[in-house]
Amino acid sequence: MTVMLCALALLFLLLFLEVPIALAMLAIGVGGFAWIVDWGPAGYMAADTAYRTVHNFNMSVIPLFMLMGNLISRAEISRELFDLAYRFVGHRRGGLAISTIIAGGMFAAVCGSSLASSATMGRVAYPSMKRYRYDDSLAAGSIAAAGTLGIMIPPSVVLIVYGILTQSDIGKLFIAGILPGLLGAVLYVGAVVVTTAINPSAGPAGESSSWRERIVALRSVGSVILLFGLVIGGIYGNVFTPTEAAGVGAVGALVIAAWRRKLTPRILLETLGQTAIMSASIFFVLVGAQIFGNFINVAGFTAALNSFVNGLDLPAWAMMLVIVVMYLILGCVLESMSMLLLTIPITFPLILHLGYDPIWFGILVVTLVEVALITPPVGMNIYVLQGVLPKVSLRKMFMGVTPFVIADAIRILILILIPGLALWLPGMM
Repeated sequence: MTVMLCALALLFLLLFLEVPIALAMLAIGVGGFAWIVDWGPAGYMAADTAYRTVHNFNMSVIPLFMLMGNLISRAEISRELFDLAYRFVGHRRGGLAISTIIAGGMFAAVCGSSLASSATMGRVAYPSMKRYRYDDSLAAGSIAAAGTLGIMIPPSVVLIVYGILTQSDIGKLFIAGILPGLLGAVLYVGAVVVTTAINPSAGPAGESSSWRERIVALRSVGSVILLFGLVIGGIYGNVFTPTEAAGVGAVGALVIAAWRRKLTPRILLETLGQTAIMSASIFFVLVGAQIFGNFINVAGFTAALNSFVNGLDLPAWAMMLVIVVMYLILGCVLESMSMLLLTIPITFPLILHLGYDPIWFGILVVTLVEVALITPPVGMNIYVLQGVLPKVSLRKMFMGVTPFVIADAIRILILILIPGLALWLPGMM
C-alpha cells in the first residue's frame, strides 16, 4: 500500500509539472512493476500490453469514428445546424442560446470533439448573439456548455476509451448515453430559460421563421441526420457491431463531404493525417493506462482498497457519493481525459465490488467528465473558447457556465436516483 500511495503522489507531481499523462503513467507503471517484481518481467509486461492493446481489433473503432468526425467537420455543416435550430426556436426569449445548445450538441456528437465544437460554435453562434445584444456571459456559457454534450451523445470517443479500459460493451455504452445526453440538452435549455426569465435583457428573442424556411433548413442537414440515425440505429438494432458502424459512418461522412464539394485531394490527405495523429495519441495514453493498471493490480491496491471499504461498513450509496465528490474535485484540477485515465483503474474495481452496473457507472463518469470541461480553473472548453473570443474575459465565461454546471448537478442526481435512465435502452437491445 505504501508503494502505491508513493506512486500516486509521484504521478500527481508529474502531472503538475505538465508531463504528458501517457508518459507519466507508462513510467510509473513500468517502474512500480519492476520495484515489486523485477525489471525483466516489467519490460515483458510493458511490451505485451502495448502489443495486445494496439492489435486489438476493437481498437479500430477509434480511428474510424475520428475519421468520421474529421470529415464531417471538413464538410462545414456547423452553420447549417445552427440555422436549423434557429429557425425553430430562435424567435423565443433566449432562442439563440437555445439554438446554440441544440446545434452545438448535434455538431459535437457527429464530430466527436467537445473542444472542436466549442471553437466552431464560437465562430458561428457568437456573432449572431452579439447582433441581438446578448449578454456575453450567457452567450459564452451556452457555447461552452453545448460542446460538452458531444462526449455523451454517441459516437463518443470518451465512452470508447472507458469501454476499452473496463472491457465493457461499447455498443451498449453508446445506446446508454442517448437518454442522459438528451436530458443534459433539456436541462441546459432549462438553464437558458431560467436565466432569461430572471434577466430578460440577457437573451432577447430573434426573428420568427416560416415553416417553408424551416423545411429548407432541415433539408440542408438531412444527410448528416440520416447518417447519425443509420450509425446509432444500426448499433441499437444489432445490425452493426460498433466497429462496423464506425466503418459505415466514416464512408458516409466521406460521401457527404464529397457531395458538398468540400473534399479535395489535399484536404483528404490532411484529414487522414490528422486522424492518424489523433488516433496514435489516444493509443499511446491507453497503453500507458493499461500498464499503470497492471501495476495497481500487482501492488495489491485493489484488494487493499476493497478491504478498506468493507472495514468502513458504509452503505454502497454513501461510497458512491464519495466517488462522485472525488470526481468533482479532480475535475477542478485535471482535464477530462487525464481524469478518466487516472481514476478508472482505481474506481472501476471498487464499483464492481459495491455491486454497481459498469454501463451505468460509465455514463455517470462521463457526465462528471463533462462537468470538468467547464469548471474552473482547468475548464478546457472555456480556454479554447477564450482563444476564439479574446474580447470576452475568462471571468464572464466562468460566470456564464454557472447555470449549466447547476443543470449538470441535477442530471448527476437524477442518474444516481434513477439508474434506469441509462440502462433502459441497453436493456432493450
